[in-house]
Amino acid sequence: MPTIYQLKPASQNLLRPIVPWLAKIGVTPNQVTILTTCLAIGCGGLILWHNYFLILVPLLMLVRATLNVIDGMLAREHQMTSTLGAILNELADVVFDAAIYLPFGLLPGVSGYLVAIIVVLSIISELTGVLGLTVGGQRQYDGPMYKTDRGVMFSMIAVLFWFGVLPAPWLDFVWIGIIGLSILTIINRINSTLVETSKNDVESAR
Repeated sequence: MPTIYQLKPASQNLLRPIVPWLAKIGVTPNQVTILTTCLAIGCGGLILWHNYFLILVPLLMLVRATLNVIDGMLAREHQMTSTLGAILNELADVVFDAAIYLPFGLLPGVSGYLVAIIVVLSIISELTGVLGLTVGGQRQYDGPMYKTDRGVMFSMIAVLFWFGVLPAPWLDFVWIGIIGLSILTIINRINSTLVETSKNDVESAR
């Protein structure tokens, strides 16, 4: 299913000129990953301190997308892949989501339990994607609620809050929509893994 993740190749082409320079000065993928996580934790703390800092959410999402592309290009195109890097990438994604999204549940008038469910499902979604590797398949990135798509949804809500749009019953329907799409994402990733491993089993039996 379509997802914002499909825009990644265009981002890579845009950032490709600066990646060799970063590699030359000694920047590593793991450093980029850790920086992204620290920015998320810091931003989450600022939101807990004051709602005014919600305006940082869309900016942080843009920074996250940029740093993720740089991280991947450094690893693949400059021979910096590592087991530690793969582990950090997966852990960083779930820590990032939790750090940024959980504070939304504490905003006045927001149904905190719905936000908590979204965070739990986001973790399960990323775990489901990784599990493809454990059964002889690939890391699955199926949508429709990829991490970038979640980021866009929360960014829009953050901007509305920042401009003084108070929570209303419609917001609960948005949360429920994200929950539904997250469940569908988990199902799609499981199905993709099953289809892939079935094909591998058939080819192995030949």
